[in-house]
Amino acid sequence: MMQLPVMRFSPDAAELITLKLNVMLGTLTPEQMDDILLRHAVGRIACTDGLMPYVVPVSYAFNGTYLAVHSRPGEKIDIMRKNPNVWFLVDEIDDLANWRSVMIRGEYEEVMHPKERYYAMKFLVGNLQQRHVSETAGIAEMTRELGQRQEEPPLVRHIVYRIRIMEKTGRFEKRLVGR
Repeated sequence: MMQLPVMRFSPDAAELITLKLNVMLGTLTPEQMDDILLRHAVGRIACTDGLMPYVVPVSYAFNGTYLAVHSRPGEKIDIMRKNPNVWFLVDEIDDLANWRSVMIRGEYEEVMHPKERYYAMKFLVGNLQQRHVSETAGIAEMTRELGQRQEEPPLVRHIVYRIRIMEKTGRFEKRLVGR
């Protein structure tokens, strides 16, 4: 059996564990976690009805305090309305030995006030338009909805919600080159 020496660094720096396998495992700093959340527009949200977990990818925008998200009405919205406690995950995977992962424990909060909903949707659409996202992200429909007068019924009514961040953790693995 291979013995793996463990090296720990100060709690102020990112926790690092170096293995003889030329791999470093560690904890991301808050700044590194925020950078990852800002670089991406798709993550996976996990919710539960108390019996079964439900995990699906969603488009999002991060503003440093919360995640702005939208979905069409359906199972995930029904579950989160009953149980607002959720987990959210974003990964960056270069290969199986070089990855970073951010996990958020948060709370679902539907944006109901028309003005607040408009600005949350505008923030989300603006963020998604800067990226190469598919039609399933719903940008065209949300853009049309943003341009409609309030008295007009929307063609497709997206549910706009926030994930209030209660806790954020991040881990990484990095293959060390030249060892």
